[in-house]
Amino acid sequence: MASKKQRLVSGFVARVGKKLEGAKFLDRIGEYAVSLGHRLAPPGKVRDIASGVPTGHPMHPPLATITMGAFLSSAVLDLTGSDRKAAQRLNQLGFLAAVPTAYAGLTDFSTTAQAERRVGLVHAACNTVALGCYGMSWLARRRGSRGKAGLWTISGSALLTAGGWLGGHLAYALGVGVDTTVFQQVPTQWRDVAAARDVQSHKPLLGWADSIPVTLFRTRGKIVALADRCTHRGGPLHEGTIESGCVVCPWHGSKFSGADGVVATGPATRPQPVFETRVVEGRVQVRRGDEQRSLRQQLIGS
Repeated sequence: MASKKQRLVSGFVARVGKKLEGAKFLDRIGEYAVSLGHRLAPPGKVRDIASGVPTGHPMHPPLATITMGAFLSSAVLDLTGSDRKAAQRLNQLGFLAAVPTAYAGLTDFSTTAQAERRVGLVHAACNTVALGCYGMSWLARRRGSRGKAGLWTISGSALLTAGGWLGGHLAYALGVGVDTTVFQQVPTQWRDVAAARDVQSHKPLLGWADSIPVTLFRTRGKIVALADRCTHRGGPLHEGTIESGCVVCPWHGSKFSGADGVVATGPATRPQPVFETRVVEGRVQVRRGDEQRSLRQQLIGS
């Protein structure tokens, strides 16, 4: 059983998360930040790399570990009075890593909304101010004032820890960066979803496999079926368009290959689940095309 102190801490952090999620006064600033993100990170190869399309997972979290690791390690050296040169170099590494980390975070942030955007904004603010504290620490260290450098480092570390917690809240509580189809319980048996004559090559069609929405279209004369819910932010693919055998999400422009669901263009990083298809007496039938994952065994339908 959790102790009283554990319950108090757990309750406090839960309330902090809820307060930030509902902080609507941040919305105007968030809109400006998103528009800035669109200008600084327009669609293209650079944005896809920053989003994590080539790696299959968002790039911001692993880059953040490098930045945080460097800064927090320099803080330990400062506070213990250890190798000054090593502390300085770790501080410099933190600043170098902060640039791609922030850019990758900006690409993720620019496709958020409402609660996720509010928490993301505070997350970014904490990390930005922390960066300023580490900058002051670097200046103080260069001037030979290691005591002041240590104070600035402590302040930066506290803010970096808060920003890190908010980053975890975005991922684990709000699902930013998580494959939105991962908890769908996909049928293992063939399910009738549509008439074959209704499936076109220039426009996606919505079908239902039990309670799971499916996007259908033709490519190279073959009927293909993908999960309708975009893996990126859950956009309805059947409302999108078809381009060169790929379906384009109407929300953020992610493009998925009809042949295998692979991401052709981000910001999505996870491939779209693909269903096996067959035509029986003019009706399209589908079923799950991959091995069942353990977290899909007692979960939601859509």
